[in-house]
Amino acid sequence: MRLVTKEKWLWLVPLIIVILLWQFVAVYVVKTPSILPSVTAVIFSFYELRNYILPDILVSLLHFAIGMVLAFAVALPLAIAMGWYDTIFKAVDPIIELIRPIPPLAWVPLAIAWFHLTHYAAGFIIFIGAFFPILIASYTGFRDVPKVLVETGKVLGCIGNRKLIRYVAIPYALPSIATGTRVGMGVAWMCVVAAEMFSVSNYGLGFRLFTKFFPMHQMDYVVAYMLILGLVALCIDRAFRHFVEGKLFKWKKGIVK
Repeated sequence: MRLVTKEKWLWLVPLIIVILLWQFVAVYVVKTPSILPSVTAVIFSFYELRNYILPDILVSLLHFAIGMVLAFAVALPLAIAMGWYDTIFKAVDPIIELIRPIPPLAWVPLAIAWFHLTHYAAGFIIFIGAFFPILIASYTGFRDVPKVLVETGKVLGCIGNRKLIRYVAIPYALPSIATGTRVGMGVAWMCVVAAEMFSVSNYGLGFRLFTKFFPMHQMDYVVAYMLILGLVALCIDRAFRHFVEGKLFKWKKGIVK
């Protein structure tokens, strides 16, 4: 019991080391807050920014939700079609591979032209970031469905593609869909800053970081918002892992328990 308790708090050790090292380097090595602010300055910044943090987080989460919902709604049906029907895969895959390498930032002019400076413009950039990881992982899961499972499904009464997809392919591909969604969420959250730096809204973590703090060289505020971006992403990922991997895929355990 005591060993389990020690392992539970083991993550604090490297965190404390990093914080102490950061404080030492900032104060005694760099000595220039405009280059590297100290830990204490950043902590004090959280208090000074207390009136902005929550509204900015909520707006960024709104943009994130718009992009993720749209990405999942488009990517999953397309993944099913590409994974299950070889003709569709051969027809669509070259287009996907042509568009996929284009960075989400390159879509900003089109996003502004199509949606103007609105929440939907930011959501579109985030959609681009999340769409391809979800699509590729999902259609790979559908294409990897073993033929023996398909034949077994037919024997048990799954006649027709619709039933086979519903009762055989989707359950088999769920782990791949979950993995793609988790990766897509990470990429989507990284796109939040790029989506908001063009002032699509008067709030948002990316908006505040690039249009308010960085031009004024307020690096303690910049680092504070960088940490907030990381903490929010950590919370999103942990929540996803808890409900999907911990609940939905409770049966699917690897070596690490």
